[in-house]
Amino acid sequence: MINGFVQLSLTPILIGTLAACACALPGNFLVLRRQSLIGDAISHVALPGIVVAFLLTGTLAAWPMLLGAAASAIIAVGLIELIPRLGRIEPGAAMGVVFTTLFALGVLLIEQSDTSNVHLDVEHVLYGNLESLIWLRGTSWASLADPVALASLPPQLGRLALVLLAMVVFTVVLWKELVIGTFDAAFAASIGARPALSGFGLVVMVAVAAVAAFDAVGSIIVIAMFICPPAAARMMTDRIGPQIGWSLVFATISAILGYVLAGYGPLWLGGQHSVSAAGMIALVSGVILGLAALFGPRRRGTRQQA
Repeated sequence: MINGFVQLSLTPILIGTLAACACALPGNFLVLRRQSLIGDAISHVALPGIVVAFLLTGTLAAWPMLLGAAASAIIAVGLIELIPRLGRIEPGAAMGVVFTTLFALGVLLIEQSDTSNVHLDVEHVLYGNLESLIWLRGTSWASLADPVALASLPPQLGRLALVLLAMVVFTVVLWKELVIGTFDAAFAASIGARPALSGFGLVVMVAVAAVAAFDAVGSIIVIAMFICPPAAARMMTDRIGPQIGWSLVFATISAILGYVLAGYGPLWLGGQHSVSAAGMIALVSGVILGLAALFGPRRRGTRQQA
């Protein structure tokens, strides 16, 4: 039983937890800035860039995917600026058209490409592939001290650990700029806190987190990781420091409980098949948000404080 857990469940749970926490950290500032849908937009427009990067390189390595996603995001921004100038189209409508068109382009590229040698298909893109990120050489807890076994860990584990570390460093180094720019951008600019620079850095970090979490939760469900834990945390406190702590707790609970319920919940209820782990993680995140909305101590009259 324990050996099976180490092989089949330990690394997916760790990867899901790292992905959820890496998304929740920048998600706190998106929620406070009322820019929650930026995470959704980036996850959509990044898809064609990721697919093109794979077609050019033949691998799902982190750097080609990140560069492809960045190029796709730059194209999207250019189109969003260009379309309203070409005709009487409201900027919000232009955003909607660009995001959905680029996402559809990415799906079509996948369907028309030979991706049989990797886990890159439409279902993988939409819902992720967390269940497949197992550790076959992890035969027991002793494997954690075995260099040969550790060398076969899913590469997504190390990648997401580095991304989470980068999120922590970014948040700590630019804490003053992020906090002041979030609550009063004009004041931040007047004291030289560079709100535009910190805002751009935040968008970059969101893109990095979205790309890093791609294998685990796909390009759609990742939006729940960006928004639900921070939004639930906002109803637990009116101070940003504790809010970030609460969001990480909620993200961790969502990842662990979601994976367990996806794998074993249907069996407990008499079913024969497990369900999508990423989908269940998002569902648990939504339930936590609902409970916070009903019972959170700051669910009404929340004041924004640093």
